[in-house]
Amino acid sequence: MVRTARASTAAGPTLAVVAREAGVSVPTASKVVNGREDVAPETRRRVSEALDRLGYVRRPRFDAVRRPRMVDLVVHSLTDSGSGAVLHGVEEAAYDAGLEVVVSAGLERARGGAAERGGWLEKLRTRGSSGVLFDLAGLTGAQYAWLARHQVPFVLIDPVAEPPAGVVSVGAANWQGGVTATEHLLGLGHERIAVIAGDPGAAVSGTRVAGYRSALAAAGVTHRAEYVRHAGFDRATARLRMRELLALPVPPTAVFVCSDAMALGAYEALAERGLRVPEDVSVVGFDDLPEARWATPALTTVRRPLAEMSATALRLLLRMMDGARPESTRTELSTRLVRRASTTAPGGSRS
Repeated sequence: MVRTARASTAAGPTLAVVAREAGVSVPTASKVVNGREDVAPETRRRVSEALDRLGYVRRPRFDAVRRPRMVDLVVHSLTDSGSGAVLHGVEEAAYDAGLEVVVSAGLERARGGAAERGGWLEKLRTRGSSGVLFDLAGLTGAQYAWLARHQVPFVLIDPVAEPPAGVVSVGAANWQGGVTATEHLLGLGHERIAVIAGDPGAAVSGTRVAGYRSALAAAGVTHRAEYVRHAGFDRATARLRMRELLALPVPPTAVFVCSDAMALGAYEALAERGLRVPEDVSVVGFDDLPEARWATPALTTVRRPLAEMSATALRLLLRMMDGARPESTRTELSTRLVRRASTTAPGGSRS
């Protein structure tokens, strides 16, 4: 008896049906499904739309039991030292777990719908990753929806914005870090302490500022509203904010800057005015990136344990890939002060 090929199965349409719908050959459709790069963007788009429209079943590619263990790490950039620390932490934890890691960068070039049509989201789906780690400020609503629709386990590494309810993240103890930085300056005798924070609406920025205010209140030091500035975690903007602080009728004698990169911008503003760190103004940063050690003078800063956070995030992701759910959606690792040469008592006598 001669059997004819069926157009679909109980599990959904065959690849031949998808290819016919998209107007391409079966080998071309197969290349798209398997994440091959040698497919024209327009062809990839047509095949991807046909796959979604016909309900072609590809979700088993995310099944960590049936697929080889591979995870994606999506970082905002590969050019800064913070991403280097994240990569180091993930690499070590992945090696211990016998995992392969695929790294993607430059998410800013693939926002929203554009990412779904041809960017990292589509590549993630077709290459068969079992889960994703995100080292990003945050995701868009459309991206969260895509991940939920395709049942992709994922963990955020220290997101700047507060994630939606139920999203798993690993971060630093930002409030305690703000307290520690401010207490250090108070302990040196400073009372006129300013803060240069990130984005005013960002959870991570607000938490660090809250720690700063809490430390001032505990010491009985009056909080000055004009001493709180926001620079969006941008070095050049931080330089401008430091200039504004120096122009106040009563300028600060110390400043807590909520990232090392912004602290270097504050250094630049002080140098422009001929002021010395720390003799004229003490500076504390936040992150403990390599730049903090290389600065002149070396920057006192709050260490954010990026490598440890990344390794913890990967271990949580492994549990999620196996079907477990973390007891808490937010895991915080402690911060600590790293004392270097950028802080001293008011008037310049080191302590």
